[in-house]
Amino acid sequence: MNKELKPTIVYVLSSISIFCCCFGGLGILLAGPAFIIANNKLKTADGSESDYKSMNSAKTFALVMLIINGLYLLYNIYYFATTDWDVIIEQYQKSMEQYQ
Repeated sequence: MNKELKPTIVYVLSSISIFCCCFGGLGILLAGPAFIIANNKLKTADGSESDYKSMNSAKTFALVMLIINGLYLLYNIYYFATTDWDVIIEQYQKSMEQYQ
């Protein structure tokens, strides 16, 4: 049973997670499943060497995106947990005044 590995979905989810990183690290919701999909496909792989290499590189890309999003999410959690809420609101109001 020769199944062809198609890393397209892993690349798409991982690439979209880069843009979702800007929203407080929420790209972890896309990079996590991309890594899991790639890992599961590699475990069941019995295809050619080129298919294996392409899926392995997709898995590595998903892992890098997962780490970046995870670090950014941890940073935001730390920031909001240690900063006074009044300071955050004041910074938000100053930035809104600049745009008006």
